[in-house]
Amino acid sequence: MSGFNRRQILSLSTGVALGAGPAFRAVAQSLPAHERQLYDAARREGEITWYSGQYNAETSEAVGRAFNERFPGVRCNVVRSTSQVAFQRLSQDARAGVAQCDVFSSTNSGHFVQLKREGRLLQFKPENVAGLLPAIQNADPDNFFHTSFLGLFLMTHNTRLVSEADAPRGWQDALDPKWKDKLAVGHPGFSGAIGVWAVQMRKMYGWDYFRRLERNNPQIGRSSQDPVTTLNAGERSVGLCVPTGTTQLAISRGNPLKLIYPTEGVLAAISPSAILRNAPHPNAAKLFMEFQASQAMSETVRLTFNEPLRGDVRPPEGGRPLADITLLAPSLEEQEKGVPEVREAWRDTFGV
Repeated sequence: MSGFNRRQILSLSTGVALGAGPAFRAVAQSLPAHERQLYDAARREGEITWYSGQYNAETSEAVGRAFNERFPGVRCNVVRSTSQVAFQRLSQDARAGVAQCDVFSSTNSGHFVQLKREGRLLQFKPENVAGLLPAIQNADPDNFFHTSFLGLFLMTHNTRLVSEADAPRGWQDALDPKWKDKLAVGHPGFSGAIGVWAVQMRKMYGWDYFRRLERNNPQIGRSSQDPVTTLNAGERSVGLCVPTGTTQLAISRGNPLKLIYPTEGVLAAISPSAILRNAPHPNAAKLFMEFQASQAMSETVRLTFNEPLRGDVRPPEGGRPLADITLLAPSLEEQEKGVPEVREAWRDTFGV
């Protein structure tokens, strides 16, 4: 039984509702001025809905909890899906004339070029963006979207099924007939990262790369993370275009996987987030955008082996420094034009 009397309980609940209690004041006073001002306004809105297509479910939920802890009284509703599915959900919201999403995050940067062109984004520049790595600070010169994810996508193999000496070294090695019935990959119709990877492979090798890949009968999932699950179970031995974060998290839990840094380079998904122009909680959305660019966010995602966005946060354990990796990334224009094209070509080639 609580030791509080009715008057005390009512006083506490009123403080929570209005954000006027000592705990809220203490939190607000500990924040930098630009966050404190947004926090005051965001508490009156009470929540934010985040369509998360960048981080896996575990990391997305961890980000939501970290935001809730930093800004009590502003609940983060995490809606996690693959990037293409998140964009489809956003499109369905628009057709239905409803506003549910406050902040949209996708690994397909072309989504943001389209949304900006259609006038569906809110212009806002978080002050915390100044602390991001210099190379990723200026995602959009007009400040309609900002980098919130630095994802590395490479290959992995099950060490119980394939030795390191026998494992493929590069993207083209996966085309060798010896890998028939042993590969796993996601689908560009669901995963933004797989769509971007397909654009990059087509750019480097032409669509013949995928015609030859189809002959090896890869197991095709949805998300870029699905091959990690498939390899953990021993159903396939080599995964293509898998995220380092999800893979290293699986390794840390005892799964027999090893990262492969392809000789041609690693796909870098330098991907943004944006506030929808019709966001139902615009101040909470701005606060969340500040959080995504903050040290607290980078510290959170680092714990699940994802790349931090800031130089004042150490890289995750077990990965290679970015300076030691060749990074591959199609331009925003190539992604916007190319991803829809490769989705259609993929269905023609693979039949799914």
